[in-house]
Amino acid sequence: MPQESAVYTHGHHESVLRSHTWRTAANSAGYLLDSLLPHMQILDIGCGPGTITADLAARVPDGQVTGLEHAPAVLEQARATAAARGLDNVRFAVGDVHALDYPDNSFCVTHAHQVLQHVGDPVQALREMRRVTRPGGIVAVRDADYSAMTWYPEVDGLADWQQLYLRVARANGGEPDAGRRLHAWARQAGFDPAAVTATTGTWCYRTPEERSWWGELWADRTVASAYARMAVDGGHATAGELDRIARAWREWAAEEDGWFAVLHGEILCRV
Repeated sequence: MPQESAVYTHGHHESVLRSHTWRTAANSAGYLLDSLLPHMQILDIGCGPGTITADLAARVPDGQVTGLEHAPAVLEQARATAAARGLDNVRFAVGDVHALDYPDNSFCVTHAHQVLQHVGDPVQALREMRRVTRPGGIVAVRDADYSAMTWYPEVDGLADWQQLYLRVARANGGEPDAGRRLHAWARQAGFDPAAVTATTGTWCYRTPEERSWWGELWADRTVASAYARMAVDGGHATAGELDRIARAWREWAAEEDGWFAVLHGEILCRV
């Protein structure tokens, strides 16, 4: 089976986990929640620190949730998240979405949030997600679309950040505009287009607290994360250029009228 060829652009620097641990089922998987039933078996691919995974487990008290992650180091935090909430119906494992180590028809729901933008073959990943999902079950995927991100006011350096991120992510083998492609990838993976519901969802950062949180984590990520190293080592930017972009993030966060929107594509695919 094909194996993952893309490199995870963000890595697991503290600034990245600061963002990931903010995510909940409500703010990141709301399009799926009405479809959940208490007995369901769920596979959560790309679970990271486990905050969404734990929320899903709490919503299926008579079922089981498996959190799957390609990078084993972050699973210690995921297990701690579940333990702190007293959840005994969640477990975690290491695996590759391109070749899932589960039998056919294993899960009622197979879910992935912000995963397909980072993988080498998103269509193969969807084929595998479909394979392990039971007939009548759901494959649920949500991914950001970086070119569609927008903000106010214009601050010198943020447009450079957007273009730089697109270059680095694509050089790593990913597709940062995955959100707009999800429904097309699902068709290529063999899903009946009539069985695919495509929607959009957004995150919006506007209050002083939200701007400070979002701007600071991206400023830190720009100069200190794996993404920063890949940008420099890949010849996409100099350290000085990254410093300038980090300052732009902080300048935007300090704007009284600052506003930032993140667009996501979402698909619910009936198997």
